Amino acid sequence: MGWLFKTEPSQYSLDDLARDGRAVWDGVTNPLALKNLRQARKGDPVLIYHTGDERKAVGLARIVKEPYPDPKRGSEKLVVVDIEFAQPLGRPVALDEMKKNPRLKGFDLLRLGRLSIVPVSDDHWQEIMKMAGRKTEP
Repeated sequence: MGWLFKTEPSQYSLDDLARDGRAVWDGVTNPLALKNLRQARKGDPVLIYHTGDERKAVGLARIVKEPYPDPKRGSEKLVVVDIEFAQPLGRPVALDEMKKNPRLKGFDLLRLGRLSIVPVSDDHWQEIMKMAGRKTEP
């Protein structure tokens, strides 16, 4: 299983992650998104998804440090993970394309559109990689 992490590209984009190489993924406050983030494990693949005007999956990353309390917030309830850049998707996959694909039925991105961290099942992951012109995860 992998994860989809949403980001507003004007705040922090895939290009920023590529430049930095590694980043603390923070700012998650929604209880369900935090529950999802707490389940993330070192080595899990991550789809980076640009929100706002773009609304598309644009790249790949990997979790390199498991969830830990957000050092900026001082609360055990608010967690972060460290991720590292893997690569851009060969071809970004737009939300509209995903909505039209019957193989992505039940995908939390499509069901719970405002959630910033969603799990991606192996089947959904492979379908998105296929849509992006890729065969496998990073």
